[in-house]
Amino acid sequence: MPAALGTLGKENMSGEIETVNAVIEAAEITNDGHGLLSAWVTLDYGDCGHQGFGGWSLYLPKSFTHHKLESLAGHFIWRVMEIAGVERWSQLKGKTIRVKKEWSKVHAIGHIVKDDWFNPEEDFRPLREAQAQETL
Repeated sequence: MPAALGTLGKENMSGEIETVNAVIEAAEITNDGHGLLSAWVTLDYGDCGHQGFGGWSLYLPKSFTHHKLESLAGHFIWRVMEIAGVERWSQLKGKTIRVKKEWSKVHAIGHIVKDDWFNPEEDFRPLREAQAQETL
């Protein structure tokens, strides 16, 4: 399990974990080209030392056999990136997509060429219904 950023340590040569200060130099949500959602922060220790923190699988899309809709955040981020055709969240700016909307609400976003739509209300309905059944 990753260490919390506030207590992030690095191993010194003796193998002991020490607590040091670091500045977050970069942050990225990505599919890393591997087809699963992950997040990374790049840390600058100030002494020419840099290190990455993250890389945990945050979401497995439908193409994975173990896919389950358990993470609304992961699914939302993955589908927005998939619709826009990007591998990194930071690449979203400037991408053209299609939108199904009314004056007060955007209902769905779609890929600019493919017939691929992301409607969170529809995608999240099975999970909300299952959660409602659990509370009965």
